[in-house]
Amino acid sequence: MIRYALAAVAALSLAACESQADRAAEQQADAIEDTTEARADALESQAAATSNEAQETALNNQADQIEQQGDEAADQVEQNAGQQG
Repeated sequence: MIRYALAAVAALSLAACESQADRAAEQQADAIEDTTEARADALESQAAATSNEAQETALNNQADQIEQQGDEAADQVEQNAGQQG
């Protein structure tokens, strides 16, 4: 009976550690997404303010690329945390 209790405590302790690592990775991923989203928003604002259609298109494309890179980087952080757990 004591063995089962100790095994349960050990399992819960391990789960708590993994949860902290997962939470930290999620916070880091959120920060990456927030930062890249802000950069993309700034570029989209610049695009909306320009009267040059080619420049507007280029800025919007750049914003899309930054958002995609941010999403990929955030996903990679979360995947790395999942592999370490």
